[in-house]
Amino acid sequence: MNTQTTIEEKLAADLAPVHLEVVNESHMHNVPAGSESHFKVTVVSPRFEGQSLVNRHRMVNQTLAEELAGRIHALALHTLTPDEWFERAGRVPDSPPCEGGSKRG
Repeated sequence: MNTQTTIEEKLAADLAPVHLEVVNESHMHNVPAGSESHFKVTVVSPRFEGQSLVNRHRMVNQTLAEELAGRIHALALHTLTPDEWFERAGRVPDSPPCEGGSKRG
């Protein structure tokens, strides 16, 4: 199973999201072609109600602890309640361009 599918399955099982989007953004970074190391994750879950942003991120990080210890280098997390998702009209910001590694000027 690839890393993206693993992320999707684990988050779906642990957080029961009403919306889940996992985007492999590795191609935007200085990594070999076909890498699965950088992801943008949008999770909309009622389980985030009453939780601070830090606690929401901790919940995701705990779910993906095994992957974060090895395969995943970076996660861009957007963790929202259903009401917040509605208020944002189902939009999250684009990830910024990579400035790491040999891409620095």
